[in-house]
Formats: sequence, C-alpha cells, structure tokens
Amino acid sequence: MADPKGFLTTGRQVAQTRPVAERVKDWNEVYVPGSLLPIVGKQAGRCMDCGIPFCHNGCPLGNLIPEWNDYVYREDWQAAGERLHATNNFPEFTGRLCPAPCEAACVLGINQPPVTIKNVEVTIIDKAWEAGGVTPQPPERLSGKTVAVIGSGPAGLAAAQQLTRAGHTVAVYERADRVGGLLRYGIPEFKMEKRHINRRIEQMRAEGTRFRTGIEVGRDLDARELRRRYDAVVIAAGATTSRDLPVPGRELNGVHFAMEYLPVANKVQEGDFVTPPLTAEGKHVVVIGGGDTGADCVGTAHRQGALSVTQLEIMPRPGEERNANQPWPTFPMLYKVTSAHEEGGERVYSVSTTHFEGDEDGNVQWLHLVEVEFTDGRFQPKPGTERRIPAQLVTLALGFTGTDRANGLVDQFGLELDERGNVARDADFMTNVDGVFVAGDAGRGQSLIVWAIAEGRSAARGVDRYLTGTSTLPAPVRPTDRALTV
Repeated sequence: MADPKGFLTTGRQVAQTRPVAERVKDWNEVYVPGSLLPIVGKQAGRCMDCGIPFCHNGCPLGNLIPEWNDYVYREDWQAAGERLHATNNFPEFTGRLCPAPCEAACVLGINQPPVTIKNVEVTIIDKAWEAGGVTPQPPERLSGKTVAVIGSGPAGLAAAQQLTRAGHTVAVYERADRVGGLLRYGIPEFKMEKRHINRRIEQMRAEGTRFRTGIEVGRDLDARELRRRYDAVVIAAGATTSRDLPVPGRELNGVHFAMEYLPVANKVQEGDFVTPPLTAEGKHVVVIGGGDTGADCVGTAHRQGALSVTQLEIMPRPGEERNANQPWPTFPMLYKVTSAHEEGGERVYSVSTTHFEGDEDGNVQWLHLVEVEFTDGRFQPKPGTERRIPAQLVTLALGFTGTDRANGLVDQFGLELDERGNVARDADFMTNVDGVFVAGDAGRGQSLIVWAIAEGRSAARGVDRYLTGTSTLPAPVRPTDRALTV
C-alpha cells in the first residue's frame, strides 16, 4: 500500500484548467500543461489498496489501478507504464475521454471523493511518451494469416494492434481520409489533441499494421470481396446512424446532426479548411441533447464565436449526489459541468422541441419548445409552457441508433442483427458469417471508449483462436457484459 493514511490526510485534487477567456480563443486541450505532475503522487497515494478493488469491476478493461497507483506514489514511472499497458492499448485516449466508471466504483467513493484515477492514468502515459518508453512491439514471427479490420476507431485500432502483435498481417480499412474514426473527427481538439492519435498510428505502422483510408467497405469495396481476400474480418464500423428529430421544420437550412457539425470543425484543425463550411460564428446556437456529444457541440460553438449557446435536454436536471436508486458501485447519473459548460451558455432541462421556424429563404430562425413532465410512462407537455428561442444553427446530439445500413456492408455480408439493430455475435465475437467478427459499437450499440477498446481486445482473441486454434491474447469482456448501472 502506497500511503496507509493517504485517503485520510489528502483531499481530492484534479487537473487545473486554463482560464476560460484564454482557452476559448484556441483549440488546444483545456488543461494547464504539467499541472498534474506536482499533485498526482499524493493523489495516487489516496488509493486504499482495497482487499476487493471494485475499480476493477467498474473498468471493463480490468485496469490494474491499485498497482499503478502504488508505482506512481513511489515515482516508479516505468513500472507504472508497464502495468498500465498490460490492460490498455491506448491509455492516453481513455485518460482524456473516458467518463471514468472506475472512479464511480472506487471504494473510497462510498463516503468521500474518489481517487482521481483518470488523472493518474493520463499522467503515467504522458510521462511514458516523454521518456521514450512507448515503443513498437512487432511480432517475433508471422503466422501467415491475414485479417481485415473495418473501421479505425478505438475498437478497430485495439483489435488491429492485438492481432498484429500476435503475428497476423492486418489491414485497417477506414472510410474517412484519415485514421481515427470518431476519435479523429467526432472528438474536438480541445478535448484531445490529434497528435495523440498520430503517434499511436505511427507505432502501429512500425509494428506492421497497414492502413487503407478513403475506402468505405460496402460502397467502394464489396464486403464479399473483402472476405475472399482475407482469412478473417473484424467489423468495427461503429454505430454511426444518428438519431433524428422528426418535427416540423426539420428540413430547414441550419438544422444538422452533430456528426455533420463536429467533423468539419476538426478538419479546420487538420488544415483542410481555413474556415469551416458549417460554423456557429455570429449565430444563436441551440444544441439538442444533454450528453457528451452535445457538450462537444457547445464547446465548439464557443470557439467559433457564437452569439449565444443553449443546450436542451428532455430529462430533468440530475442531482449532484447519488440517488438512493443509484447505489455505489454503479455509475450514477449526476449533474456534470464539463469544460465546455464552464465556458458559458445556458442549459435547459425538461423541455421538448415541438417545431422549427424559418425565414422566407428556408433558413432556421427559431426553435419552439415546451416543458414536459414524465407521467404514465411518457413525456407529457405542460400546457401554457410553450415558447420559442432564437436559433440560426441547431445541432442534433441525440445519440445513435445502430450501425450504418445504407452503405451495404450489412447486406453484402448477410449479417444478422439483434433486436436493437446491432450486429449479432456469439461468445467469441463472431457473427453468423464464418470468419467475420464484430467489435465495439457496431455490436454493442452506442457506448464508451473504454468499452470499445475492451471489445477490440476481446474480439482479437476470438479471431486469433479462429485462425490458429488457440490464443494467449487477453479477453477482458464478453459480448454479454454490461456496465455497472441500474
């Protein structure tokens, strides 16, 4: 145990953010560089080295959290990095983007603020990169087997890296012009600078993984032809079908899915545009949806110079402490103030959009809403609460309904879907088509980055066993595993 009294003598401290007035003028990550290093040792020392570390259960990767907390407290950064990489291919991604279900399951969190596990994690991996401790790990020998991975998000990258290191020849197919999936074009730069993706891709290339961008399987390449070329295929194409809002006025100019708005903002940072073709500059912006994607739209609109930003959520405002029906160690629904919300704007709860109103040129100008309450199993409008708010740009951040069916991938493979529209799979992550596997949101449905990486690792084991008859690769989750929620 690092510090036997750490949880008693040390309070919780988190990463320091840059001043709002400064950070909304650029697209760099919001945290003060280096602000964690002076405090992270004592924060790691708050870990109680529990007899039953429930943080393991909260994390689908099974991260060895008490072990690397101990190493950080003792300033053994090399050992901490080794333990971190033992279960996670990309801790710099999860350390920045994961909502940290491990912290919700921390035993200390029963009656005190939990250990800052996420901050410790990102410090370990950043130190490892700085020290040159993250190096390519090419296989000692090749198996002679080939694998195609469809999609280069966290699930696809994790599966590809695991299979490459197992000795298989892996090619990753990505329909976008750059590798990274939603990590690249869905996550704003201020949450994770894309240099973190770039150096992982270079590591994977050095290990032998091949990347083929600008190829959409189903449209540019028939899925059946891909199956003929390779000994196995992993579908990690995500759940990219956005949930729509079918209300009058939806067809007006200026009403867009979040995944139409966020990628072009990211492309500016990649150098593809000087100014984005879709921008919030000088506009009243309304974001429909109260989740993380909605917050990403809020932060992006601030940086583009929106006149105002309003975020709408149909659910009532969550409490700031656990409800009795969300006991530890489940992941609670709490009122969360992200860095984007710190930067301004208004959040409106318990409202539903009734329709959009436009001008004579077909551009959206107003959003009409009504307050709602949940009764008789549905949201009912409250009479007399109708009103309208200005809206020259509306982004729909309502989640996703399943994998893309329009590109032909599902039908060309002949894949079976489950009752929720996800690609069905067996205990080894194989679909109904022999040699075709599925990992991540395409099989699980919309989920967290940490689940995507865990699924990629588990699917890689299934593929390895299919190709060779056995496997020593780890499988942290089963297809049926679910998060600790109520």
